[in-house]
Amino acid sequence: MSELRTDRLVLRDWRASDLAPWAAMNADPVVRAYFPEVLTREQSEASVARFQADLDRRGWGWWAVELAATGEFVGFAGLDPVEDGMPFTGVEAGWRLARPAWGHGYATEAARAVVSYGFERLGLAEVLAVSAAGNLRSRAVMDRLGMSHDPADDFDDPEVPEGPLRRSVVYRIRAGDRRATAG
Repeated sequence: MSELRTDRLVLRDWRASDLAPWAAMNADPVVRAYFPEVLTREQSEASVARFQADLDRRGWGWWAVELAATGEFVGFAGLDPVEDGMPFTGVEAGWRLARPAWGHGYATEAARAVVSYGFERLGLAEVLAVSAAGNLRSRAVMDRLGMSHDPADDFDDPEVPEGPLRRSVVYRIRAGDRRATAG
């Protein structure tokens, strides 16, 4: 397993102790505001099992994120191949943090680490990020990473029911554009 470290964060394998805060985070309607629904504890546990299986199999994926100073679990970040059925292909960077971790720059710090990992360790030519169009906080992280947005790439997510969350945006950064790894 590849553990990633930043100045303030550790991106690591999932632990049993992560399940309760992960489930609480996924049951928070504010955290899940740009997703079709909150998740049950069972759904959260199943997602952790999938995430860890991918980490075990590939060595990369959706890592648990903890604060380096305290060991407190604060969310997840990572890379994952774009799911079948999307109007594009590639590897997507993503992140989600518990509300108390918002506003500290952790999402950008974690995202910068996973994008760098994608370029430097996986040799990716490009990394994508996808969000509901209205998720301005995630879009701000994408902007801080130096990712570019072409409105021609926007799409209606086939996995999201009709409504205001269906319209999605795609941001991209290429390996040669080192703004993603700049501090």
